[in-house]
Order: sequence, then C-alpha cells, then structure tokens
Amino acid sequence: QVQLVESGGGLVQPGGSLRLSCAVSGSTLDYYAIGWFRQAPGKEREGVSSISSSEGRTYYADSVKGRFTIFRDNAKNTVYLEMNSLKPEDTAVYYCAVRTPYSGTYYGWDSAASYDYWGQGTQVTVSS
Repeated sequence: QVQLVESGGGLVQPGGSLRLSCAVSGSTLDYYAIGWFRQAPGKEREGVSSISSSEGRTYYADSVKGRFTIFRDNAKNTVYLEMNSLKPEDTAVYYCAVRTPYSGTYYGWDSAASYDYWGQGTQVTVSS
C-alpha cells in the first residue's frame, strides 16, 4: 500500500519561502509521477505542479511559474516543492499525489482524477 506524508507547511509572511516535502512509502518512487495540488477554503482543488517518473519532466500552473520548483530525490523516496515569493493567494492546504504505471485514464497532470494515492495535506498560510 502506497502512503504519502506531506510536511513543511506553516505560516509565512508575503514574499517568504517554504519547502514542502512528500515522503512516499510502500513502494519505490522511481516509476511514479508526483503531483502537488492545493485547495483553499471554498475553492476547488487545483493542480500546482507535477514531475514525471522517467524523464523528470516538470509542469507548473501559470499562477506559480517562476516562483515554485518541484524536484525529486528518488534515493530518499521524497518529492519537494520549493515555494518562493509567496503571496496571500497561495494560502491553502497542499496535497501531494501519486500516479503509478497501473493508474487509469490520464486526464492531464493537473487533474486530480489522474492520481491514485493522496497524502493528508499540509497547511500553508501566507499572511502578515
């Protein structure tokens, strides 16, 4: 059973930085695509970033391009989301998710339906 645990969230001032971690257990990370999503109160869950399994290709939402960086450390079975120049509108619960080689239909990197396993989420609050 694949399990994901996010960490690294917290309260930060506008313009600040945070690094989120997604630790994957239960299987090797080598063949998984990982996505980061977020959900603010009263809003739908949205895709923030994703990294593919083999080539390490990365994807970003327009709202975070140039500010967020996703990268993976397969040896540690962990994926990170480095968040810089944070804005109040980045406030949300952040979730990581895994897409395995046995997943169903692919709806795009930013569709929650493309992913099989989810973490419990970590709160990010950007406020002065």
